[in-house]
Amino acid sequence: MTTLSYEVFPPNSMVGINHLNQVLTSLRDLSPDFISVTCNSNTKQLAHETVRVADYVENDCQVPAMAHLPAWYLSREDVDRILEQLRVCHVDRVLVLRGDERPNLEKKTDFAHASDLIAYIKQNYPDFQITGACYPEKHPESLSMVDEIQHLKLKVEAGCDQIITQLFLDNHSYYRFRELCAIGGIDVPIIAGIMPVVNERQANRILQTSAVTVPEKFKDILAKYHNHPQALKQAGITYAIDQIVDLVTNDVSGIHLYTMNHSDTARQVKQNIGSLFQVCC
Repeated sequence: MTTLSYEVFPPNSMVGINHLNQVLTSLRDLSPDFISVTCNSNTKQLAHETVRVADYVENDCQVPAMAHLPAWYLSREDVDRILEQLRVCHVDRVLVLRGDERPNLEKKTDFAHASDLIAYIKQNYPDFQITGACYPEKHPESLSMVDEIQHLKLKVEAGCDQIITQLFLDNHSYYRFRELCAIGGIDVPIIAGIMPVVNERQANRILQTSAVTVPEKFKDILAKYHNHPQALKQAGITYAIDQIVDLVTNDVSGIHLYTMNHSDTARQVKQNIGSLFQVCC
């Protein structure tokens, strides 16, 4: 069965909280398999905001919630506290990442790698479902795809139940990655992370800061519509829909949509692909 899920991030203001509640209500109506909640960039708010939003998703929206946990920025005490809070909220899914470099945040020393935190949770909290992150075109710090697969296998052996990819724009990257995982003995579900590009600022950020392959078709869209925001948004959504149709047709385990807290984008995608999942199920 191919799953369909969404990602949201905690806001930094009351206006943002009200907006996110509206977004979550709208996403709930799309009947997702789960909604993941990223961690706030402020360490002091990390547990509070992630748990708060996950609690709202699980208990108010009645949708399975998944809380992100960045290994670099959490101590054992932090992890114990967060997982106990999640248990109280009946949230039993976590997405474990190493975390990105953040100059304004102090790294903790208990978990140097995502696999370390995965192993700790698996040993001490076996009732939690653990998801890991992966990079179809390799993490920028990996020396090669062989190196990438070896590190990913460590995560799976530590206790990952499934993995979600970072965004990619070329489906061939996903298919090559899936083959390499199979060759490397990684047999957990590989959920495809898709980000509809809906504005020029978002597109430029991907081009400047991401290592993803950018197909000529995508470049053509940016070149043709960069002065037409509404046309660019629709073209970006259509591009993502085409990706998803191809992926589902080729038996992807799941689609995880990076919504950027835009429920209208998620709704347009679901309206165009919903019947695919009925066939798959």
